[in-house]
Amino acid sequence: MITAFDQILKAAKEKGPKVIAVAVAQDIEVLSAINSAKDLGIADAILVGDENEIVTAAGKCGVELAKFDVIHVPDKAEACLKAVELVSSGRAQLLMKGLVDTSVILKAALDEKVGLRTGNVLSHVAVFDVNGYNRLFYVTDAAMNLAPNLEQKKQIIENVVQVAHALGNENPKVGVLAAVEKVNPKMQATVDAAELVAMNERGEIKNCVIAGPFALDNAISVEAAKHKGMDHPVAGHADILMVPTIEAGNLLYKSMVFFAKAKNARADSDEAKLNSIAIGVLMASK
Repeated sequence: MITAFDQILKAAKEKGPKVIAVAVAQDIEVLSAINSAKDLGIADAILVGDENEIVTAAGKCGVELAKFDVIHVPDKAEACLKAVELVSSGRAQLLMKGLVDTSVILKAALDEKVGLRTGNVLSHVAVFDVNGYNRLFYVTDAAMNLAPNLEQKKQIIENVVQVAHALGNENPKVGVLAAVEKVNPKMQATVDAAELVAMNERGEIKNCVIAGPFALDNAISVEAAKHKGMDHPVAGHADILMVPTIEAGNLLYKSMVFFAKAKNARADSDEAKLNSIAIGVLMASK
């Protein structure tokens, strides 16, 4: 099981390279990450966007564009559609967002003609390597679903479990987070947590162990869990942290980045983007 980002990069080297379609690629940090992925043998890329702006951005970060195919599509929405089409047609295996709003690339990804629809809820996963812990943490959903209902939460868990499996965690422990550890009918997050646990026990959510509701400390700290008298196998040992709303997820995510200085895979820096690429390569290799 992969427990740190250096292991993710090593595993991605063994599985790669995969081809990434970059939508609106005129982004300095994206180009830097793509260049590193290319040099490491993790991934190649097709850069879609305004070619003049891509050339300018590449010059600023010292990226040699001759390494990559560039497709000139100046309009950002059209560039996103083209990048999505490259993936849906099989020319690329991964889609990456460049200098464009998330809503624009998501609209392209869901396009009826060239999109990547699966029928399931799309959700975001942030992966963290936190100093002092011997495992990776998977936080979901901190970026896409505002206030998911029970069925959406079920699918969000199923999505993140796939990511954990790709990183070698065959039976991840899912902690469903809330403000308190007991079910309170006035707090929907606790009610949903109990039902998700029941779904897991009935075999409706597979290949993971779900427990909750947990406050954050009970989910990640053995000492805090013991203090509360919790002896469930997930208590203090959660790999996946399922948040109740996007606000909670966003706060947790940014706290880990800025307070804990945790290494992560999302889109905040060229290093985080490289980590995201590596995880994408592992997901595409499943």
